[in-house]
Order: sequence, then structure tokens, then C-alpha cells
Amino acid sequence: MNTILFTVVTLVVIGVVSAVVLYFVAQKFKVYEDVRIDDVVEALPGANCGGCGFAGCRNFAEAAVNADDLSALFCPVGGNTAMTAVAQILGKNVEEKESPMAVIRCGGSFAHRPRTSIYDGASSCTIVHALYTGDTNCPYGCLGCGDCVTACTFGALRMDATTGLPVVTSTACTGCGACVKACPRSIIELQCRNKKDRRIFVSCVNRDKGGVARKYCSVACIGCGKCVKVCTFEAVKTENNLAYIDANACKMCRKCPPECPTGSILELNFPARKVTPPPEKEIPLAS
Repeated sequence: MNTILFTVVTLVVIGVVSAVVLYFVAQKFKVYEDVRIDDVVEALPGANCGGCGFAGCRNFAEAAVNADDLSALFCPVGGNTAMTAVAQILGKNVEEKESPMAVIRCGGSFAHRPRTSIYDGASSCTIVHALYTGDTNCPYGCLGCGDCVTACTFGALRMDATTGLPVVTSTACTGCGACVKACPRSIIELQCRNKKDRRIFVSCVNRDKGGVARKYCSVACIGCGKCVKVCTFEAVKTENNLAYIDANACKMCRKCPPECPTGSILELNFPARKVTPPPEKEIPLAS
């Protein structure tokens, strides 16, 4: 009986001492969290997409609370509405920004990129990319399995059955960047939005030399540099056999698309170009 009582008393004493020690340790290392973090989290859309550059909305909220100003922070999903609410909660100023938009930089549709093999396996771009160059032998082009569509939680992407390429719905795209991370070929890029969603870009990422690139795709960029020469704003550059248009520097003058011999420079949402008829030849009158 005495042994049982001794055991019980000993366990009680150990429990009490442990509780006291844990209490003082908790007080010593207590972390005080700013109550405004929860308010900021409530003002955010809660998508936890990572488009802001942070792991989730709470991490973004913590950074916003601790930041001196909000100029370097932006929630692409919530946009200016969410950022205005955050600024009001924290008593800070915020400038309006436009959410970026995803752009598909591959024009290798079924019509332009012939299939040379048939893939019969897991429908995943990541898996196909790890196994081989794809069913068109182009080591840079879209693989067409739709990993980007799966990654988009906003329904802004779909696969076009006619072209075999992903299509972006501009009104639904939030610029979160999930599709960019999902694409193993890095053919998706976030670009700034322009008036009426107009954009000019090189729809190719193939860095092979011209002859090799055209072997795989008829609309591949061959790095000829004609677009660079015609651009007066220095918005176009050619590097590693590939032309690239800086969306921030481009003034939408539309001079470069007609100069591209392969048609790899696309211009979207612009009015149709005016076709100037050739001058009529004068027919000499018979004397």
C-alpha cells in the first residue's frame, strides 16, 4: 500500500513541477503576434496561391504588417481592391497596380508542328518532359498534357483541341503564376496588362539555330534579327538564336510582326491591318 501511495505522490509531484517549469518556459519564450495580421488575412482573398511571392496569405499578411511601406507587396488575386483594404487596416499608403497576365509563348500547333511519335503513358507534361523530347521532337515546345490547366484554380486556362495548345482567358486570369511554375518547358510568362489586353510577343522559346528550329516547327523563331532592326524603342533583343520582346519597353508600334519571316511574332487584340492595294500600272495608249 505504501509503495502505491509513494508512486502516486511521486507522479503528482513530477507533474506539478513539470507544469510549473513549462509555464515559466512558455512565458520566457512567448511570441507576441500583431493582432492586425488576422485583420489583413480577412481582407485577402484566401487563395493561398503563392502569386504574391509568399507561401500563403498569412505569410503575406505578416510581411505587410512588418513592412515600412507596401510598394514591394501586391496580391495579384485580390488586386487593387484587396490592397486598398490592407492599406486602410495598416494605415499605410499603396499605389494602384495592374495584375499581370499569363502569356503562352509557343505557337507550335498541330498545323505547324507535325507529330513524329505517339506517347502512351501518364498524361503529365512533367513526366513526358522527363522521359523524352515529346511527340514532335521539339525540345522546347508545349507538350500539350495540360499541367498548366490543372494548376490554375481560377479556370483561366483550357486546352484547345484544334491547336493542342493552352488558351488563356484574360478576364479570369489573376496572374498568380501557378501555371508558370507548373510548365516544365517554361513557355508561360507573366506580362503586364495593356489597354484592351493588347500584346505583342514572340510565340517561341526555341534556342536552336534557325534551320534546326524550323525542322521541328514552321513558325519557330530563327533569330534573324529583323525585328531588332525595325524596333526604334530597343524593346526587342536577340540572344541564343531567339528574339524576345520586353513587354515593359514595347510601345505597340506593330512594326516587328510584319518583319518576321516565320510569323513567330504575334499581335493580339489589335484591329485588323489596313491592306494597301498595289498601285495600278499605266497602260500605254496605242498610237
